[in-house]
Amino acid sequence: MRIAIDAMGGDNAPEQLVLGAIEAVNQYTDLEVTLVGDENEIKKYLTGSHRISILHTTEKITSDEEPVRAVRRKKQASMVLSAVEVKEGKADACISAGNTGALMTTGLFYVGRIPGIDRPALSPTLPTLDGQGFVLLDVGSNMDAKPDHIFQYALMGSVYSQKVRGIGKPRVGLLNVGTEDGKGNELSKQTFQLLKETDLVHFVGNVESRDLLEGVADVVVCDGFSGNLVLKTIEGTAMSMFKMLKEQLTSSVKSKLAAAVLKPEFKLIKEKLDYSEYGGAALFGLRAPVIKAHGSSDANAVLNAIRQARHMVEYDMVTIITEKAARLEGKG
Repeated sequence: MRIAIDAMGGDNAPEQLVLGAIEAVNQYTDLEVTLVGDENEIKKYLTGSHRISILHTTEKITSDEEPVRAVRRKKQASMVLSAVEVKEGKADACISAGNTGALMTTGLFYVGRIPGIDRPALSPTLPTLDGQGFVLLDVGSNMDAKPDHIFQYALMGSVYSQKVRGIGKPRVGLLNVGTEDGKGNELSKQTFQLLKETDLVHFVGNVESRDLLEGVADVVVCDGFSGNLVLKTIEGTAMSMFKMLKEQLTSSVKSKLAAAVLKPEFKLIKEKLDYSEYGGAALFGLRAPVIKAHGSSDANAVLNAIRQARHMVEYDMVTIITEKAARLEGKG
């Protein structure tokens, strides 16, 4: 299996991307990795080249660049060349921790959409209190979605949860302002009807954002605007909670002693709430797996993103989505 990695994308590039790749090839004997980026910079951290190759380029897309313009102008950028590796059949999947909008644009331009899927969806797996997690899509790929788009998100999220996450009958919930039938705006109401009438997914109805971390559904679908708000709210709340705990537990000698005793428990809680443990955000709906790793990914997060991409290839998720999408077109 071959995976191309944009070694110059993200806050910790290239060091943590390289270290994550090294860990991955040590763990998976069938894995080959191509690191795309500045060879001189990559070699500073590459201790041995066992099943890791370098595709040299000094051009990269920064986080503040306008996505479409950057992808069109910088055809030799590390992110673009990673996708080109997939397009030309030299890699089975690609990963980047760089500019999210640019990666979505790159995926569309170079990897291409699955026939029958109108809009790809950006889809992270977020933590739940029971440790199982849930897939949320879309979280920002498309701000203005139509009912058909969200229906397709449900289909793709269900396939991913079943094949990659090993859930026999994934529960699909529609993010809404209430759990009752008929709640929400016109988009929600129309999407609800589509999901209620299909046999392609196991729809459990409307779900509220306050219940998401309780594991109310295995897959939660919504438009990209709402999904991005949920994602950032969960991330921000977790960061703020840990910040407040740290301030309180270091406010006195007594608190510091208590913190020392409880440190292992706090570490476990932090790991449970860290969604990078589940991998990156997959761009569902493309002809090959494209993974957006978190911008601040460390080596472990990169390893998890590689594991995620590997599973998507191993379980042939793209083919299954393609077949289901064809069924949708046949019904249309």
